[in-house]
Amino acid sequence: MMQSSSDTNVPDQSGTTHGQQRKRWLLRLLVVVIIVAVLFTTYWWLLGSRFVSTDNAYTATEVAQVAAAVDGTIQEIHAIDTQAVTQGAVLAKIDPADARLLLIEAQAELDRTLRKVEGYFLHDQTLASQLLAREADLQRAYAERQAAQAHDERAAIDLKRRRALSGSGSVSADELTRAENAWRSAQASLLAAEANVALARANVETAQSARRMNQALTANTSIQDHPEVQLARAKAEQAQLNLERTVIRAPISGVVAKRQVQLGQRVQAGTTFLAIVPTEKMYLNANFKEVQLKDVRIGQTVEA
Repeated sequence: MMQSSSDTNVPDQSGTTHGQQRKRWLLRLLVVVIIVAVLFTTYWWLLGSRFVSTDNAYTATEVAQVAAAVDGTIQEIHAIDTQAVTQGAVLAKIDPADARLLLIEAQAELDRTLRKVEGYFLHDQTLASQLLAREADLQRAYAERQAAQAHDERAAIDLKRRRALSGSGSVSADELTRAENAWRSAQASLLAAEANVALARANVETAQSARRMNQALTANTSIQDHPEVQLARAKAEQAQLNLERTVIRAPISGVVAKRQVQLGQRVQAGTTFLAIVPTEKMYLNANFKEVQLKDVRIGQTVEA
């Protein structure tokens, strides 16, 4: 009986051990929570509150499209996809035969136009001389008319005198007839002189009109600045430019992509040859949420 009573007073060792283990696990959990909280707080303080990030981003660049500027047949190709090229490098060549012929034609037309316009200026000098001659003819016709008028007046006076004397028999009939004929001849000469004056005046007006018309072609300009010469020169320069455009060059440095032409292919102005991707000028498009952009400012450092 004594032994039995003593056994009932011994503590439960297993219960005590279980409680201690539970306390240790709770303590460990608390330590872990504290560590996580400290780490999160540190992250938020150093990074989270100062930086924003996104996975929704992609690279982009302004791709240069290279196209033909003139019609022709592809004669040479010097670029393939993924090839790196520098600005100004020859990518392809179009057969220049047609463009060269058009340039020769345009240059010949320019030379012809220069000669033609030079003729305008030289012709003005000729017309000026002709006008002076016509004006001299008019002055001579005026003088001849004046002489004819004087002769007509003398013949009229002489006829009047002889008619007055014919009644007294002092003037014979033949003499009177000669006086009448002389007066009629003087009148005819006067009429002819009047006609010559009218003709000379018309010639002067014609010469003046011809010179004005020619001066309208050369007014306020020179041979080199004449509109016809400028037009012909512009066509020659356009032909020269078209010949130069048969050589296709890279507008920028980068990598060739999407080449669409082949050797011997006939192309028209505007036909796309290829594209050039300027890899050194690529940029990043990143999409953020609106709430992330509250503290984002121009000039801040970005890491990709």
